[in-house]
Amino acid sequence: MRAEAAAVTWKKSEITGFLVVHSMAALAVFPWLFSWTGVAVFAAGIVVFGALGINLCYHRLLTHRSFSCPLWLEHGLAILAACAVQDSPPHWVAVHRRHHQFADEAQDPHSPLKSFFWAHMGWLLVKKEDMTRAALIERYAKDVLRDPLYAWIERRNNWLWIALLVWLGLFAAGFGFVLLAGGGGADAIRFGLSLAIWGGALRTVFVWHTTWSVNSVSHVWGYRNYTTPDASRNNTLVALLAFGEGWHNNHHADSRSARHGHKWWELDPTWLAIRLLMLLGLAKNVALPSPALAAKFPSEPR
Repeated sequence: MRAEAAAVTWKKSEITGFLVVHSMAALAVFPWLFSWTGVAVFAAGIVVFGALGINLCYHRLLTHRSFSCPLWLEHGLAILAACAVQDSPPHWVAVHRRHHQFADEAQDPHSPLKSFFWAHMGWLLVKKEDMTRAALIERYAKDVLRDPLYAWIERRNNWLWIALLVWLGLFAAGFGFVLLAGGGGADAIRFGLSLAIWGGALRTVFVWHTTWSVNSVSHVWGYRNYTTPDASRNNTLVALLAFGEGWHNNHHADSRSARHGHKWWELDPTWLAIRLLMLLGLAKNVALPSPALAAKFPSEPR
């Protein structure tokens, strides 16, 4: 055990980044930084960068190709996803595809079989020889890397600069608005910081933990509609917080399906967004749950 612990190589830059962003998010508790506009930007950011960016684009579109859409729309959604500070499109896709290949096995990047904390975020903080960036992308996301935009976002961590520009833009928008309205410099700084903290840092932390909860909580607690060989669960709370991603057992039973909520009560807002795109003629080749699922994975008694 001691030898194993000594062999752990921590990702110091990631640890520092997580500490900084969480510390900035914690500043939201101070009344001086509160504004209802900040709360509105926080809520809008969860939908735009979390549901549309991570769930709809990174996950259901790029990773599983659950549907197709015009390239301009795909690229726009991918840029929104990059603003969630969850890495580049090729790397995110590669990690998730590997998760599905080895779900809850030794080679799963983030299985709770190792520990709950490991599944939630510990795997992001430790270097692993079999998870080197270039090799992982080459093995699992070569198709994504062929796109010039995604290759540029991956190059030199440009996805981080995209996210940082959004934070700076929020501050500048708040600062400029107050000055143009005739307010003083102190009020302008306070309002700008309010938007950056609530709409940037706090929103990022919220989307981080709801996304990570799919890897941790939804592999430990919940019910199973299908007897998949992994430990995936349908967790109602995670599904509500993560816009349908918590119907994780359904997803593992039929990973290509664009619809994760299979029962009538399993609300899936991300699927509703895809349905809207279908009505607008912007989503085509939409994969639906296979009618053979019930026979392939019989329901488990509850």
